[in-house]
Amino acid sequence: MRRCILFAVLLVFSVPVFAETSALEAARTAGGKSTLSESEKYLNVTLKSMTVPAEKRAVYAFLGSLYEQSGDYDKACASYATAAGIAAGDAPGMPKKSSARLVIDAVRCALSEGDYTTADRYLNSAVRDSTDGTIQAYIKLYAQWSLLCRAETVDDTNEAVIILDAYTSLPSMEPVRPTLLLTLWYSTGKQQYAETLKKQYPESLEAAVAEGTVQQLPAPFWYFVPHKGGAEPDIPGGDETAQTPAGTGPAAEKSPPVSAAGTDEKIKKQQLGLFREKRNAEELISRLKEKGFTAYSTSEVRPSGTTYYIVVVDENSDGTIGDQLRSAGFECYPVF
Repeated sequence: MRRCILFAVLLVFSVPVFAETSALEAARTAGGKSTLSESEKYLNVTLKSMTVPAEKRAVYAFLGSLYEQSGDYDKACASYATAAGIAAGDAPGMPKKSSARLVIDAVRCALSEGDYTTADRYLNSAVRDSTDGTIQAYIKLYAQWSLLCRAETVDDTNEAVIILDAYTSLPSMEPVRPTLLLTLWYSTGKQQYAETLKKQYPESLEAAVAEGTVQQLPAPFWYFVPHKGGAEPDIPGGDETAQTPAGTGPAAEKSPPVSAAGTDEKIKKQQLGLFREKRNAEELISRLKEKGFTAYSTSEVRPSGTTYYIVVVDENSDGTIGDQLRSAGFECYPVF
């Protein structure tokens, strides 16, 4: 229902009545758009006319979630950080999120694009003063994810793995324990972590990833950090599995009932690698070409100042190149 901020109409002075779009209405309208780009454009225009801090804060947070779902982690990080910087309460009808939680969301997105410098800056901000135990657990988890992002070889991940393993026995880390176990399983390939995950948290999304009943979205953080083999679940053949991200942040909160924007966006290519060393990108391209794929790399300078080399393969006309790459043993994720 449209919620309008009504100003009293004084007949003597003929003061006009005007309304401002609420965050809830903006979210619902954006969700009804056919593409992500249309939703983004609508929300950015709406933000310019908003004057109520709580409403602006909620829309920036919602915009951040849209960017994150589409894999635009740079914009998602910026949107979450902007929302966190607005001193206001929660807008009516929108998910309740503290500023500290929004900062944690920004950290997660920074790590997802390999920008550990920005992630560390946020982790070392005022968020460290939070008295929320869950926030503190995520600060510790993401600090180790930052170390994993820096890793060039499997040996470089040893320190983070040791710390993450120690965290699994701490009661204070219980809010993120499923994510800890998934990270350890993925990083080390040791089945013991997957078994513990499935036994102790059978209903969790992380357990579903380990079982192979849910296919984890191949976000850069998970697939481009050096890891040992053996952490690949057996996806049931012939079954359609949900493309859902796991272990990416605090427990999911319900958003306003909106349709998924961007479902009509066309996949342009599949990304297979994100490297700080050009030679690593070239090695992957060579392996892809040996398998018959036409791969190439592009370079990109991230906000941290680091140049990344991105290995991609163009999508084919029938949209099956992703399946072909995975069947050939290559991990990839779509670029729209």
